[in-house]
Amino acid sequence: MAEPSNTKEARRRRPTPPKDGFAFALLALGWAVCLAVATWGVMVRVKAVMSANNFQALWTDGLLLLVALLPLALLLPASRSLQQSIQARRALAAENLIAARVHSAEAHTWAWFTLGYAGAWLLLLLLVLFFIANNVAVGRTFFQLELIASSFGLILQAFWVNVVIFLFAGVLSLLWGLVVAIAKLLPGRPAQPIRFLATFYTDAFLSLPSIIVIYLVGFGLPLTGIAFFRSLPLEALAVLALTLTYGAYMAEVYRAGLESIHPSQWAAARSLGLSYGQTLRFVIIPQAVRRIVPPLLNNFIGMQKDTALVNVVGVIDAFNQARIIASNNFNLSAVTTVAILFILITIPQTRLVDRLVERDRARFRQG
Repeated sequence: MAEPSNTKEARRRRPTPPKDGFAFALLALGWAVCLAVATWGVMVRVKAVMSANNFQALWTDGLLLLVALLPLALLLPASRSLQQSIQARRALAAENLIAARVHSAEAHTWAWFTLGYAGAWLLLLLLVLFFIANNVAVGRTFFQLELIASSFGLILQAFWVNVVIFLFAGVLSLLWGLVVAIAKLLPGRPAQPIRFLATFYTDAFLSLPSIIVIYLVGFGLPLTGIAFFRSLPLEALAVLALTLTYGAYMAEVYRAGLESIHPSQWAAARSLGLSYGQTLRFVIIPQAVRRIVPPLLNNFIGMQKDTALVNVVGVIDAFNQARIIASNNFNLSAVTTVAILFILITIPQTRLVDRLVERDRARFRQG
């Protein structure tokens, strides 16, 4: 006999009882225990490698012991997850669905907490194993402390060349990009050739890798025999190449910002008697710049990293200096120093971009 439709509807609307999460909690607990055992094994292996290289000290033994005991802290959230799952099971047995859902959610939260931190710790253990592989061959190749200390002064002095190139190219690309963006937005048929040239420029340099532009400008312009280019130092030619390349990127960012301003702003400014140039200067550009600061800073970060490409034209920057040191010592620790320097000056800028983006989002939500 067919079941009445109202009975089926009632079953569909009946709330599904939550899962107690006991199996998931056991998985998290087992993962934490396995990770603690794996950490102890890795630290024993590190100790053996250190002994084989005659590096023994009391403080290193204490540090290894501390690291080996750290994963035991994951047993606390895992045990809390197990405890909450047991309480959820009891609440289900008592048909208290509200309490069961609360304890089940807590059990899953603590289990995910354990698994998340355990996964991050596992990645660190893999990095340690990679570092000590082949009798610390990786560590010696990339992190030879004696070579890093002895070459740090030379690399830091050469790194200042990267900073100077970045500063000059950054300012010039900002100005040049704004000029190109305005040229692409000029109204009327008389400005059509200018718009075409600006569009062709941006399309061309957006398509070219930075290293090709640097090579062509750095080697090609002096070969033309023009006295002005032959007298320019390599650093100035590198600034010119980066300005041409990133000016195209800046122009597109500017154009997007200018076009994002509502047409009513243009109309209102022109109705007040402002010329096209005055409208851009006093009304449109100030509003557009506030919107495009994060993408402009992202382009700055890209330009900052691309200053390492100027070594192809013979500029003695940090990377070129590190290459010379690496070839003389058959070791890449000096290049690691350059990488660390770039990281140290790039991460604060990245965090600044994130903060500006979050501020804009907060302002949008309030609006």
